[in-house]
Amino acid sequence: MKKILNGTDQVVEQMVEGLVKSHADIVHRVEGTRVIARNDKRAGKVGLVSGGGSGHEPAHAGYV
Repeated sequence: MKKILNGTDQVVEQMVEGLVKSHADIVHRVEGTRVIARNDKRAGKVGLVSGGGSGHEPAHAGYV
């Protein structure tokens, strides 16, 4: 299948991929998922999970 930039069937995947490529120094993708996580863990801190729903793009990715 030909990969189309921002095709409706690929927009979420491309947004996640682009965010990780743009900020690989601070985030990584959890293999096999659409989850982005910080590269560093902070002792004594809790993690925050944020996500969109209802078919929206991952607009909350900036909060990683």
